[in-house]
Amino acid sequence: MIRVAIAEDHQSLIDGLKLQLERIKEISVVGTANDGEALLNIIKLKRPDVVITDIRMPKIDGIVVTSMIKKEFPEIRVLAFTMFDQNEAVQQMLDAGASGYVLKKSSLKEVIEAIKAVYRGEKYFDANIQVGPEKGMDTKTKKGVLTNRQKEILNLVAQGLTSREIADMLFIGVFTVETHRRNMVRILGLKGNGELLRYAIEKKYDFN
Repeated sequence: MIRVAIAEDHQSLIDGLKLQLERIKEISVVGTANDGEALLNIIKLKRPDVVITDIRMPKIDGIVVTSMIKKEFPEIRVLAFTMFDQNEAVQQMLDAGASGYVLKKSSLKEVIEAIKAVYRGEKYFDANIQVGPEKGMDTKTKKGVLTNRQKEILNLVAQGLTSREIADMLFIGVFTVETHRRNMVRILGLKGNGELLRYAIEKKYDFN
């Protein structure tokens, strides 16, 4: 069971998200908060596995509270849940220690995939945001951004496997594989799955 805490200053959004998540058998919402200060109190009492937090909140914002969480409770995964898709906001949350970043306009399915991914220790980024190295960074720097799961999938991409075949082999959803593909394309500064395949083959599976 994945124990989740939610921090969001709009109560109606909390209520809606909580209702939807509690329908998922693998997820239990153990607490909700309307500001960063209240979130910290909940974390101390409930010790959730995953914290879903907005960036802009009263008292303590999401960036600061994420940094505080990771300092005191490094085992807790933080997932940003926000309307801000600017690269600066994404980078600030990552620097603070967030494991993932999902937009509020995302589907419930993607939010659930994100929760499960960060719980497994993976990074997860919404398909609608740009996450990756700045222009001019070399390949060595780029490939260092990939997670172990992404490297594993890239290996299978190089072997010509489809997303369905990769999903079956790794016991994950096709949607998760497709999201990893999109994220790798962005992280590596590529233009699509075709370039991703060429990159994988050219590197001869050396992604470490």
